[in-house]
Amino acid sequence: MSDQPRAVILVSGGLDSTTVLAMARQQGYACYTLSFDYGQRSRAELLAAERVSAALGDVEHKVVKLNLDSIGGSALTDHSIAVPEEATEGIPVTYVPARNTVFLSIALGWAEVLGAQDIFIGVNAVDYSGYPDCRPAYIAAFEAMANLATRAGVEGEKLTIHAPLMDLGKDQIIRAGTELGVDYALTVSCYQATEDGLACGRCDSCRLRREGFADAGVTDPTRYAGAS
Repeated sequence: MSDQPRAVILVSGGLDSTTVLAMARQQGYACYTLSFDYGQRSRAELLAAERVSAALGDVEHKVVKLNLDSIGGSALTDHSIAVPEEATEGIPVTYVPARNTVFLSIALGWAEVLGAQDIFIGVNAVDYSGYPDCRPAYIAAFEAMANLATRAGVEGEKLTIHAPLMDLGKDQIIRAGTELGVDYALTVSCYQATEDGLACGRCDSCRLRREGFADAGVTDPTRYAGAS
């Protein structure tokens, strides 16, 4: 283990971040997984994050408590805003203001503590639902900032933000994960999953996930609420 480079992997418990964790492991990184209890609507994803981290052999799994629900502004953190169940134009109400910036900043801090020069995140510019913090320009800008704002960066230990899913469709992501042995039954992607992880089957995240499995020709292991 001591010979492996360390990496911090942002893990939400969903399909994309789980695939990224499998990719980082396959590339030889010692993986330190990081999740956030940020006041999100679906608590089931935190349990899923713990499951996938253990299943894929993390070194340590850390959950950081935040209260993004105290500022609201998103259907995922404010129960008075309904989760949309039809496609919408523009940036959807499921966008959580500054979420990836907050998450990456904390991941950056932990990476410095660990002596890790690599951070992995599962953002995707193809099936990204219009979120502005899932674009290549954003990742490049954050990486530049990270190398300006940290002791590691100033001392020449270049920090890299990896977003290996950036240009992949959901079907390509599922095929890649399947080849790496990912058990997607452990994951939860639904914006409004029940406490025991049953997916609604109607939200945008469920739609993208369902279509991805169909396009990949892979059996969808998702447990849907109301399914017989």
